[in-house]
Amino acid sequence: MKNVAIVCGGDSGEFEISVKSAGVVKKNLDPEKYNATIMVVSKKGWYAILDDGTKVDIDKNDFSITVNGRKTVFDVAFNAVHGEPGENGPLSGYLELMGIPCTSSDLTTCALTFHKDFCKRVVQSYDVKVSPSVLINKGDDYDRKAIIEELGLPLFVKPTRNGSSVGVTKVHDEEEFEPAIKTAFVAGSQVMCEKFVPGREFACGAMKVGKRMMVFPLTEIVSKNEFFDYEAKYTAGKCDEITPAEVDEAVEIEIKATTAFLYEKLECKGFVRIDYIVNEQGIFFIEANIVPGMSEASIIPAQAKCFGMTLEKLFGLAIENAMKGER
Repeated sequence: MKNVAIVCGGDSGEFEISVKSAGVVKKNLDPEKYNATIMVVSKKGWYAILDDGTKVDIDKNDFSITVNGRKTVFDVAFNAVHGEPGENGPLSGYLELMGIPCTSSDLTTCALTFHKDFCKRVVQSYDVKVSPSVLINKGDDYDRKAIIEELGLPLFVKPTRNGSSVGVTKVHDEEEFEPAIKTAFVAGSQVMCEKFVPGREFACGAMKVGKRMMVFPLTEIVSKNEFFDYEAKYTAGKCDEITPAEVDEAVEIEIKATTAFLYEKLECKGFVRIDYIVNEQGIFFIEANIVPGMSEASIIPAQAKCFGMTLEKLFGLAIENAMKGER
């Protein structure tokens, strides 16, 4: 029996989603192989939630818990923290210091992929299409008219470091620009203004098992809102996620090949989801999700099911990979 810490919570608007993901992981781990404990980490406190609902403080010195005088240390951590500190790197760095293998990517990859602007620039350097954008730091002077002239309307305004489309606004006219900037700055100290690229949106999951790359069936995301925002992501009926996507074979092959290529170039680990917009000009990278949602209705679980893989198998592979030190 291996002791598995399913780490969730975090310090973003995705706290509750993360806790739900952790519950799904625990429910689908083989109890004969893994002794799983849900571990909540946030600035408000670090604690474990036992099976009876009792909360026990985590010892940050070694990421252990003590229950009735018995200390439990963990063989591996399953990262289910969406947003900070699980998706942007600090949790990975801490676990590495503690000598605890983790199912998600290392600190460098997490930090890079969580910063939307930095990640796009790296991806673009590999000749993958991205949408043009302009970066604004809090306190900077900027020329609203020049940005709109450069990027056109509509455009997106988003925090560079956030998830689940929190703080993202689609700007249709000049009057909406300033309120969108203020909304984005609430969620972070940098804002990215990004050219709107029309087209179909696709998500592609991938995972490496040993030396073998697995690329899952594509999902087409059809939001019933203006874009795939927080409400569309987490409100029933607000979005259709079609798996497998009905798409031209050549496009499917290119998306999957690009996903496998970027997985390697970004040095990803565990299961990752990369999102794209596709139109007549080609395939445009949107973002890489290093800790994608794990609820039963989330995209990666749906893709795994379509691939013929149970969640028990998916999560078990991630844990075994981490313990073997595999990328």
